[in-house]
Amino acid sequence: MIAPERSQPDPEPPSPEPAREDVPLAPLPESLLTREWLIANGLGGYASGTLSGVPTRRYHGLLVAAQPAPLGRMLMLCQVDEVLRLPDGTIVRLGGEQRAGEEPVAPGAGHLAEFRLEWGLPVWTYEAGAFRLEKRVILAHRQNTVHLFYRLTAGEGVVRLEMHPTVHFRPHDAPVSTPLGGGYQLTACEGRYELTSPWPNLPCLRLALDGHIPTFTVAPRKVEGVYYGVEDRRGYEPVGDLWSPGFFGAALSLGEDAVALTAATEPWEVVRALRPAEIAAVELERRRRLIEAAAPSAHSGTAAELALAADAFVVIPGRAEDAARAHAAGDEARSIIAGYHWFTDWGRDTMISLEGLTLATGRSLEAGWILRTFARHVRDGLIPNLFPEGNREGLYHTADATLWFFHALHRYLEATSDWETLRLLLPTLLDVVSHHLAGTRFGIGVDPADGLLRQGAEGYQLTWMDAKVGDWVVTPRRGKAVEINALWYNALRLLQGWVQAHGEPATAEESARNLGAHAERCRESFNRRFWYAEGGWLYDVVDGVLNDQPGDDPACRPNQVFAIALDHPVLDPERWEPVLRVVTERLLTPVGLRSLSPGHPDYKPCYDGDLRARDAAYHQGTVWAWLIGPYVDAWLRVHPGDAARARQFLAGFVPHLGEACLGSISEVFDAEEPYTPRGCVAQAWSVAEVLRCWVKTAGTTEVSRELSVPEEEVLTR
Repeated sequence: MIAPERSQPDPEPPSPEPAREDVPLAPLPESLLTREWLIANGLGGYASGTLSGVPTRRYHGLLVAAQPAPLGRMLMLCQVDEVLRLPDGTIVRLGGEQRAGEEPVAPGAGHLAEFRLEWGLPVWTYEAGAFRLEKRVILAHRQNTVHLFYRLTAGEGVVRLEMHPTVHFRPHDAPVSTPLGGGYQLTACEGRYELTSPWPNLPCLRLALDGHIPTFTVAPRKVEGVYYGVEDRRGYEPVGDLWSPGFFGAALSLGEDAVALTAATEPWEVVRALRPAEIAAVELERRRRLIEAAAPSAHSGTAAELALAADAFVVIPGRAEDAARAHAAGDEARSIIAGYHWFTDWGRDTMISLEGLTLATGRSLEAGWILRTFARHVRDGLIPNLFPEGNREGLYHTADATLWFFHALHRYLEATSDWETLRLLLPTLLDVVSHHLAGTRFGIGVDPADGLLRQGAEGYQLTWMDAKVGDWVVTPRRGKAVEINALWYNALRLLQGWVQAHGEPATAEESARNLGAHAERCRESFNRRFWYAEGGWLYDVVDGVLNDQPGDDPACRPNQVFAIALDHPVLDPERWEPVLRVVTERLLTPVGLRSLSPGHPDYKPCYDGDLRARDAAYHQGTVWAWLIGPYVDAWLRVHPGDAARARQFLAGFVPHLGEACLGSISEVFDAEEPYTPRGCVAQAWSVAEVLRCWVKTAGTTEVSRELSVPEEEVLTR
């Protein structure tokens, strides 16, 4: 709950433009600008903003609609500025923005009594005199439709509510300075309004109001010079214009149904299939079922919050080809959005996140759809690294995403025993290994001299440490990377077991024997080549390039933890404890692992500034939340009876659920205290790995009770 300072407005005559209060405003609390909310619609679309209502990112809007490729996600409805006209003539403005060169203006912040999440959905409570107004935002599941609900919960008399929508039709990642494109066209028929952009091929925005004495006043205006503070800090164009067609109005009285403003790109018959009140009830019930379907240890507390957060990332991809291929096989297409606001679906992130987002949440059917969707995209032994926004085809520059596919499939099979999917995928898996043994794109292939997997192509970033600015690959890691070989060994052992149990009888024994031989050679070479005796940890890359010369990289990075954490650890057991000790001492923080140990010449303690500054620090010290997952796995492998201690490593994420994007987990954090959250405000593998480990360490009830929000507040933050 956020309780900012209050200020009492003075009366002001009605105006087509949202009224401003004449009284001096208290400074806007920083928490109302830096804390954000986000909800998603299962298509990749979303609604998001700051608690104050002041937009600070290009991505902030009430409807970012996920359109089929080649359009991608489009910002359709930016904000709705609300104005309350009280019975005594007092005017209260609840919206806000910041103009270039001015302080942020959010008069409603002075009246904001509470912000909370209920079942993961945002709820604002405003107080003005004796009146209390509750506002809710709900996205219809698998629709590009948003509903804003307003209800009076205290105060006698009739209050008039005005709602002033602002728009800027553009791709959601386009600069805020993108021209409006000329005049928008508004058409109206029987309470249905359609707003069309002059830009070609864009959908129209459909608007409707349900309420007592609904009205619409045509009052077109241009809102000039809106300033987006986060864009400025990140080195992007920070000033742009918005446009408003006019404003809606309705009467509010205590005890009456909520007023509902609807905005959508869907056809009217879809928008009106359910009344707004029915949509709200259906969405709350859907979210209740999400919790019910999750693992029992995720039915309350922190894990329940994370189970709701997980729902935002599981999506139907907007590629018609995926749907056609899946439907032809009697299947459905599913994918995982890597992070909000700007990521699309990435192969690596999807496979790492699959267990936490789907298996820990009881969504194994969708897990199977995700795996089979990506399997249909295998080319030359690789799954896509990512699908760019609005593109139908993926990019394949990744050395590890395909190896993570084996890991994800193994966890799926453990949870479901879906051997039919394994039977279908075995030829593809064998083909993947054949391509890696023979060599495939981007220099990815096994070195016949030692059986280790090498990768590297000039100008490409192929591992998860993939920052690139222009032609500068910040951490190229060309050569034989430690986690790539841990994943390669794990994949070989998994496939060996699958072939033995489910392969073609005529060839299974020989194929399994060959796979086992490759795995054993990799293991022997790994333990001989990767041990850095001087430091007591593992080289990050061997046979690589160090200071423009051939060499081995001894940088202490978290990648070495995978040599212990995976289901088939490649590292000899006698070295588990010293490696884990070094990772704990040098890299562990309350919110994940540092990407580089302090003291290294390239270490950067802060991830901030423009794109070049951020990417220079992205993998050079910056803390990654998702790495807590493999760390907990490694800890439990070395200390198999100490689940309570493992649970304590998750403690730092509990307060984090109340900062940045409320109810979710950020992508990265600064490397040193206070570990400021950075990057994407809601990241799939961050949520997935914390949730997975929370479920994995279930049973440590005395710790869970200390770390979780009280049970009666589990779905309200």
